[in-house]
Amino acid sequence: QVQLVESGGGAVQPGGSLKLSCVASGTIFSINYMAWYRQRPGTQRVLVASITSGGPHYTASAQDRFTISWDNDKNMAFLQMNDLKPEDSSTYVCNAFVRSDAGWNHHWGQGTQVTVSS
Repeated sequence: QVQLVESGGGAVQPGGSLKLSCVASGTIFSINYMAWYRQRPGTQRVLVASITSGGPHYTASAQDRFTISWDNDKNMAFLQMNDLKPEDSSTYVCNAFVRSDAGWNHHWGQGTQVTVSS
C-alpha cells in the first residue's frame, strides 16, 4: 500500500517562507507526477503546483513565489513557498501518480497546515 506523508507546515508572518516536503512510501515501482494542492474546510482541493519529468507547472497563485521540486529517486516532492500571504493559509495536500503492485493510481496525503498571519 502506498502512503504519502507531508511535513513542513507551520505558522509564519506575511512575507515569510516555508518549505513543505512529501514522501511516498510502500511498494513503489515508479512515480511520474507529483503535485501540491490547497484544501480549506468545506471546499474542494485546488491545484497549486505540479511536476513531471517534463518540468514544473504553476497555477497563478503560486507563480513567481513558489517552487516545486522532486527527488524521484527518493519518492519525494517539495514546495518552497516564499513571500507568503494570508490568503496562502490552508492545508497543503500532496498528490502522486504512482505505479505500485496495484497498478497506476493517484494517492493523497493527509496534508500539512500552513497559517500566515501577523
